[in-house]
Amino acid sequence: MKYIPSLLFFLFLTTLAQGQGIMPTTFYEGKSIVLVSNDPSAKPAFTWQALADSIHPYLVRAGGDPIGYSELEQVALSTVLQAEYAKAFLQRQIQNVVLITRQKEQVSIQVGKFSEDGKIIENTSLFGISGKDWKTASQEFAAYGSAVPTKNLLVPDLAEFPALGPQSPSANSQKFISRNPINLDVFRLGIPLEGTSAINGPINTFRYEVYGKSPETLLAEQSAQQVGLEEILSSKYPYEVAWLVETKTNQELLEERIQFVLVKVEGRQADLMKSMGLEPIIGEDGAKTVVKYYIRFLVREELYLGPQWDAHPDWKVSLNQFLDNLKK
Repeated sequence: MKYIPSLLFFLFLTTLAQGQGIMPTTFYEGKSIVLVSNDPSAKPAFTWQALADSIHPYLVRAGGDPIGYSELEQVALSTVLQAEYAKAFLQRQIQNVVLITRQKEQVSIQVGKFSEDGKIIENTSLFGISGKDWKTASQEFAAYGSAVPTKNLLVPDLAEFPALGPQSPSANSQKFISRNPINLDVFRLGIPLEGTSAINGPINTFRYEVYGKSPETLLAEQSAQQVGLEEILSSKYPYEVAWLVETKTNQELLEERIQFVLVKVEGRQADLMKSMGLEPIIGEDGAKTVVKYYIRFLVREELYLGPQWDAHPDWKVSLNQFLDNLKK
């Protein structure tokens, strides 16, 4: 009879996990990369590295082989960077992606199979466990995983932070161009709406400021965003646009006369500039979270930043400035 409470607890966790997705079997027999999104205003104050150090032993106890940790926001800065990180993950023979999201009132641990492409994960329906803090979530995750035999035996004792993805501005500088594209008047400009699968890939769903929002909230934000975009574009962009609410291949877009796509990225200003091959701003301005727009030319995969840096913390200001510079 003494085993019944443990059995019931395991069955409860299994039901919870299956409601959110199924733990991939590769978690117990392959390498995992861990992407951490940490709300800096959550208490007690932790850096994302300190959070990784704290949770690492529990991922090991659960049967995983977490060979490296990266900040989710850094990997998710743009689809270009995601593709570069995906190449690095392939070289390291990564099979699984663990996503840790720490918010003010909860910590969530999600696991999915590595997609082996720039999406990083196939979709957002992952196995996941949440708790009121990092320790609660970690203990529940370890309790679930430890009930399954693992083939991961030689695992690192401590969290490691290897250099993955592009390590210098030159890795992406050939694709980013600091001027305006031509022929915008001939072809349609595709505009992905946030909160849909058309923008920046599924891993962005697990950023601390986004994770857990209801479909109703996301829909309301999407509607408000489209209204705001239409207001700005109608006064500053004289050419034809097309709204994108689902992922399409380049060929599908080209068949619809969409040769250009407006891309919005958000992150620390210095990180964004470095990823785009520019000399980063340092100090307080470099640490600010800003929004930057650029245009992707699908035919040659060229990324047009505009003739001058125009990022701003407010997306509306950033877009206005970008469109003003587009006229130059």
